[in-house]
Amino acid sequence: MFPPTWALPKNPLHNRVPPGEGLKSLFSGEGTAQGQFTVRKEVLFSRSLIEQRVRELGARISNAYEGREPIVVGILNGAVFFLADLVRAIRVPTRIDFVRAASYGSGMSSSGTVKLTKDVELSVEKQPVILVEDIVDTGLTLQRIIELMERKGPESIRVCALIDKTERREVPIRPDYCGFSIESGFVVGYGLDFNEQYRHLPDIYTLKEIDTVHSTRGKPRV
Repeated sequence: MFPPTWALPKNPLHNRVPPGEGLKSLFSGEGTAQGQFTVRKEVLFSRSLIEQRVRELGARISNAYEGREPIVVGILNGAVFFLADLVRAIRVPTRIDFVRAASYGSGMSSSGTVKLTKDVELSVEKQPVILVEDIVDTGLTLQRIIELMERKGPESIRVCALIDKTERREVPIRPDYCGFSIESGFVVGYGLDFNEQYRHLPDIYTLKEIDTVHSTRGKPRV
């Protein structure tokens, strides 16, 4: 079994917010009511930049898995959009499966409690596995899923994340393949949600909290 790299020091090649992308206001500073929050969204990563990063990740994964057929496991629900584009950018054959993990909290915070609600259906024993995640935040969800996969005896486990957010990291974990790295901020779009809103947006936005009232809604990923 190949040595895992998700616990190694941060890859300097990970892409941080590029100069010029900036934060462009979507609503010219005007707020939008969402539940008990008044929020506004600002473009962080454009659709064209996301497409470019996905192509680059697909090329890297294709080179790394030449001659093999990895099982690509998407982490529901957020990774669906990313996974669909990623597997089409990968040149080697792949098989696809999904897991789901629920984390519990309120508003933009979480208790850190992680519960698995769906396991993989394919056998991953002695197979190369690529876990596809929308965002790595505290790392607790990803760590729990990796533990589950390791018990199944795969040949290897690699992690491909759309976004690596480092500010709240609670475990020494990082993705092997990463589209973007950010320090902080609550992001939505391209599969990422707030209270199950904004997943459908083609760009990735920062969700700016303007007027916060105590909220009991929302299950942000951890």
